[in-house]
Amino acid sequence: MSNGSSTTEFLLLAFADARELQLLHFWLFQGIYLAAFLGNGLIITAIACDHRLHTPMYFFLLNLSLLDLGSISTTLPKAMANSLWDTRAISYLGCAAQVFLFVFLMSAEFYLLTVMSYDRYVAICKPLHYGTLLGSRACVHMAAAAWGSGFLHALLHTANTFSLPLCQGNALNQFFCEIPQILKLSCSQSYLREVGLLVVSVCFSLACFVFIVLSSVQIFRAVLRIPSEQGQHKAFSTCLPHLAVVSLFLSTVMFAYLKAPSISSPSLDLVVSFLYSVVPPPVNPLIYSMRNKEIKDALRKVHEYTLFQL
Repeated sequence: MSNGSSTTEFLLLAFADARELQLLHFWLFQGIYLAAFLGNGLIITAIACDHRLHTPMYFFLLNLSLLDLGSISTTLPKAMANSLWDTRAISYLGCAAQVFLFVFLMSAEFYLLTVMSYDRYVAICKPLHYGTLLGSRACVHMAAAAWGSGFLHALLHTANTFSLPLCQGNALNQFFCEIPQILKLSCSQSYLREVGLLVVSVCFSLACFVFIVLSSVQIFRAVLRIPSEQGQHKAFSTCLPHLAVVSLFLSTVMFAYLKAPSISSPSLDLVVSFLYSVVPPPVNPLIYSMRNKEIKDALRKVHEYTLFQL
């Protein structure tokens, strides 16, 4: 029997026993991590270096890229190290830090996606008021609110989760420290407090999702009145992927954190967690920025300037 005070480490899920498969997982994760690092790094560089991109939309995109880099850096490097060195261990404090950082960054990202939806709504439906409603001060406040809400959210969940007594061993059926997997190790009814907090968090997330859907509906209605097919295509190509990303993120998170134990299995849990924790960081740059002509022009100028300096 063990409790939170005597547990010194957790054992993460081993993807395979064969050494060749472990190395395969390492190279796969490294490829995904490098793709996320490259895509988001290019966006950050382009927006930071080109003053023409110092607008609310690109300011929020820069924050999104920072959150994506942080979230994937919280989970994948440890999984890569475990596969490379054939180990499963993560320290108790390391697990707590991983839970805190992951919940903080992913929560802030979802709130930021809600802010980005509001930005697109104002830009398309209330263009004459855009400068007033989304001035530089307002943008900073909204971004700070997203980061701050994520921080408080993570602090609450981490403190509550790691205050629970543990008596079901220390093996987690996941490649990173995930709250539902830690709750399975609890031997106290106190875990119901964390379940209640998770339900409340999901309710807040659903409220944000409803806001995003309603904003999208208003955008679609406004876009359909635009006589230009090019304008319609640009608006739809911006809003539909945004809605798809938010829907995939929220549905997988809800399934991972609120599903009944009877439908849980290691393979299913792994796939679901992979979809909401690993897929978004490398995919978001493709959806939001890499098809954007202004981003491409800014990257080309950065490239030309770098070559000139060399």
